[in-house]
Amino acid sequence: MTENVTFRYAQRKDVPLIMEFVKALAEYEKMPELVCATEELIEEWMFDKERAEVLFLMVLGKEAGFALFFESFASYPGKGGIYLDDLYVKPEYRGKGYGKALFQRLAQITRERGGMRIEWLCLKSNLPSIGFYESVGGKQMEMSTTFRLENEALEKLAEE
Repeated sequence: MTENVTFRYAQRKDVPLIMEFVKALAEYEKMPELVCATEELIEEWMFDKERAEVLFLMVLGKEAGFALFFESFASYPGKGGIYLDDLYVKPEYRGKGYGKALFQRLAQITRERGGMRIEWLCLKSNLPSIGFYESVGGKQMEMSTTFRLENEALEKLAEE
């Protein structure tokens, strides 16, 4: 039941909690070895540089889920939105509508900020999450694919 749900934005003192959620998500996605983030990096990029935000889903005063996101912009429509990097609900809270409540709050935030959409990536192998995203109206984009330039390739290009 979602009647005991509230939300709160993360504060600097929440950095260790944010890391817990990031690591839990990586475990869920079976990729814990990919987490290179540290509390220092999270604090720098979220609170010093203000490049991302975290919204906690609270159930009876306890953090049950989180969404890590940042503002985006699309040139064709000339409007912004939210890019959702992480969405995670603790296992004991799943199947009770809390994930949907978190997504609904993100939709409200997007609307409040004058945004036009929420975008995110989902692993093709993560069928439960794909089903959830489709259930809230999300659709897979057929006309585009994601590219990434990172690590050695990024360094090489930057140095050319």
